[in-house]
Amino acid sequence: MTGTRHLVRLILRRDRVLLPIWVLLIAVLPASYAETYAGLYPTAAQRAEYAASTAGNPSVEALLGPAYGDSVGALAAQRSGLLHLIVGLISLLVVVRHTRTEEEAGRRELLGATVLGRYAGLAAALLVTYAADLLLGLFVAGGLVATGLPAAGSLAFGLSVALAGAVFATVGALAAQLTESAGGARGLGVAALGAAYLVRLAGDAAGTEWLSRLSPLGWAQRTHPYVGERWWPLALLAGLAALVGAVAFRLSVRRDLGAGVLPPRLGPAAAGPALAGPWGLAWRLNRVALLGWTVGSAALGAVLGGAAEAAGDAVDGNETVARLMERLGGSTSIAEAYLGTTLSIVALAAAGYGIQAVLRMRTEETAQRAEPVLATGTSRSRWLLGHLAFALLGPAVMLAVTGAVTGLAYGLSSSDVTGKVPRLAGAALAHVPAVWVLVALAVLLFGLLPRISVGAAWAALAGCLLLGQLGAVLELSQWLLDLSPFTHTPQVLGGSVPATPLLALAGTAAALTTAGLLTFRRRDLSG
Repeated sequence: MTGTRHLVRLILRRDRVLLPIWVLLIAVLPASYAETYAGLYPTAAQRAEYAASTAGNPSVEALLGPAYGDSVGALAAQRSGLLHLIVGLISLLVVVRHTRTEEEAGRRELLGATVLGRYAGLAAALLVTYAADLLLGLFVAGGLVATGLPAAGSLAFGLSVALAGAVFATVGALAAQLTESAGGARGLGVAALGAAYLVRLAGDAAGTEWLSRLSPLGWAQRTHPYVGERWWPLALLAGLAALVGAVAFRLSVRRDLGAGVLPPRLGPAAAGPALAGPWGLAWRLNRVALLGWTVGSAALGAVLGGAAEAAGDAVDGNETVARLMERLGGSTSIAEAYLGTTLSIVALAAAGYGIQAVLRMRTEETAQRAEPVLATGTSRSRWLLGHLAFALLGPAVMLAVTGAVTGLAYGLSSSDVTGKVPRLAGAALAHVPAVWVLVALAVLLFGLLPRISVGAAWAALAGCLLLGQLGAVLELSQWLLDLSPFTHTPQVLGGSVPATPLLALAGTAAALTTAGLLTFRRRDLSG
């Protein structure tokens, strides 16, 4: 463990911006949900009706987890159920970044040549991530207490979020030992997280308690905050984190530096014709991510579409909720306003894929794989445009598929499949120009400020998420809301579709993309 303290300081210095951003952004969400429920459903009768018709809907429970009560705290805890998944994902990626990515880049070998213990690198990454998760959990609990909720339930929920993050931080640590590439480690870790979520989703959708308890995410949500708190699931999460972490530490000293426990699979001796140009290479690098994002968003659309009718029934007669939903998602009906709101969330996910596709170029550049490609007859413009095709067209495919699946689920529940599928698909595609603006901003950052492009691009997406989730609820100033391109997306489900904002967004995206291309052509490659 020699040198762990110094590596902790190094990680904190490198993440001094990103770490506080994601901790603070996530910490405010549960408290904002609690204040929203308290304002929209001030009486116990209204909350009981909402819980019976919406919070207890199988589709909603499958997505967010079960609601164990109808108090403000219980409803806010259910609404914040996805935080366990989100914090687990971020924790996993942070650990992989500071372990396997460092090894793959050769920096771990340089540090290992100094007076540094073999366990120090993994220990430092886990300590920083654990500390961030714990701090986040305490902030979540403090925010909920500040809204007037009981301290015991707030602490139980905050600790469940922190320990869910700790479990998947150790999963990331284990994945980093199994593969020899950072991409493979991220893939294994995200696959494990996705499997845990699907097991929890299937158990809650079917009402099968034992199946949900097979997932760590199911344990985290069974602390029953604000409804007779259970503390034993927290002990299970801590024990699982300790067990997986011990295995990861054991494997870290049984393998060679730079190698993984699992041997790499040999590829074909000769490249196929599809890899003869930059377009084929971009397809090879982006196809798995595109498929995964599309399948995941389509599954989310199916769940949300199936819950649309119940959401409309739940707020029937509540004018405050109706006005809020109409501001967020449209004006034809409450169910379609709900779907408009959910499609805007899917659009943010599509923007996440687009940003990831753009930043793949930065990964290729820093790993020094772009330089040999550009040393051939391939120009910088062709190389960038190959990746840009997936960054721009991939989100459009995602939104079209998700809109169609959402319309199918909604149409089946309302007996109008032929009318709902094209309507929802069109509503999803209306978000494409706004998604392109964020993608184009990532291109500009990659060309102009490559060293900060990764953090700045994801920070822009996080800002749009925060404005979209809390802007209308907190009644923020319009100029602040206008900073998000999604604010300018017309509500297709609410009536006519004006072409002016869509053209303005597309023009902005084209200008940013052009500027990014020109700046990339003029700057030096960096390693």
